[in-house]
Amino acid sequence: MSAIDHVRWLTKPSLKNPTLITAFTGWNDAADAASNAVRNLIEGWGATALAEIDPEPFTDYATVRPHVRLKDGGKRNIVWPTVGLWHVNGAGGDIILALGPEPSLRWKLFSQQIISVAEHFNSSLLLTLGSLLADVPHSRPVQIIGTATDADLIERFDLQRSRYEGPVGIVSVLHDTFDESSIPSASLWAAVPAYASQVPSPKASLALMRRACEIIGTPAPLATVMNLIERYEEQIDSLVKDDDDLVAYVERLETMTDNGMSLDDEVDDNQLQFDFAGDSDEPADPSNLMDEVEQFLREQNGN
Repeated sequence: MSAIDHVRWLTKPSLKNPTLITAFTGWNDAADAASNAVRNLIEGWGATALAEIDPEPFTDYATVRPHVRLKDGGKRNIVWPTVGLWHVNGAGGDIILALGPEPSLRWKLFSQQIISVAEHFNSSLLLTLGSLLADVPHSRPVQIIGTATDADLIERFDLQRSRYEGPVGIVSVLHDTFDESSIPSASLWAAVPAYASQVPSPKASLALMRRACEIIGTPAPLATVMNLIERYEEQIDSLVKDDDDLVAYVERLETMTDNGMSLDDEVDDNQLQFDFAGDSDEPADPSNLMDEVEQFLREQNGN
């Protein structure tokens, strides 16, 4: 069996060194920010379906369940949780977009499906998008953390070198697979408010789209997402204002942010939730943030 046997091709375009952009729903996708970012890129660019990865070997259907849809005439149709791939030609070059649920099973084999597609088209870069929960206010610009292991990428795009140790998701496994194949890769993470984790964040999706398109040198299709942001902020404002403790908490986060606190810290495939200021009323010292994040991750791993 070849490494690409679980890929079902829908089209066979001629692509030149495409950038591969991926997002997966689930653990890596707080407030649906990453998955909606890629979904908006697919729709905004009018991307063409490229391939699907057979979900059968990689999915625990009791955890990620199929859905039934009714067609015209009442005919029932099962929609399986499938990772799809699309392609588009952007101003900065060809692009492949991958979107779907994080696989439940056989991550090494799944990663081989993705790397086989990348190698088939001689991809030049893997760019993964994720989002995590953090103590950040919804009323301020979204903070994006970018990491890579390739020194050239770090210098060119002002990224950080990943130093994370601990539990991982499919994103890390993909980066490891691409590293073994000598294909450069980078990871972008948007920080979303932990107190609004159940509300999809178009604001974080927009920030991820902008940063990703800045890296690949292609204009981002932002109009649809930008139209959603005012409604999002109104929705969170309404959620916050009815709880005095939450109002005070958000005001403290705003003060910390305005005083220069940044989420310039180490992250990986974890939806993190931590209080930078602890029990103190003083703004957090940005120089201590990395230590706090790493301590949090060690404690989570120990549990």
